[in-house]
Amino acid sequence: MRAPRFVCALLLPLAAGLLPAQYRPPAPGNNPPFFKGDKKKEDAKTRSLNGVVKDEQDNPADSAVVQLKDTKTLQVRSFITKEDGAYQFHGLSTDVEYQVKAARQGASSDTKSLSVFDSRKSATINLKLERPRK
Repeated sequence: MRAPRFVCALLLPLAAGLLPAQYRPPAPGNNPPFFKGDKKKEDAKTRSLNGVVKDEQDNPADSAVVQLKDTKTLQVRSFITKEDGAYQFHGLSTDVEYQVKAARQGASSDTKSLSVFDSRKSATINLKLERPRK
């Protein structure tokens, strides 16, 4: 009975001394990621947005809801600010314009845009809450 071809292909280099008898793959943490160039390309096509939401007295607005709208897909992502009023969104496409606004307890900010022409890797847009005028 003959051995299948793939078995011969594996055993031949071992028999010729080309492969060590005990092969150990490298430790997982020591391997460079596959498609390293693709990751850099992906990173080059993403950006982040951050900022601070302030109330009418210029104090940081905690628990404000910041909404980020993708103007292509109309998908909305939300972030609730902490005590310092800060918000952040990561992994945003450089090919999409975004609109951002904030609201808290009946007060809201103007809608601001993050343009496709804004080439910053990390953009900052601060928002100020105001009550509607009667």
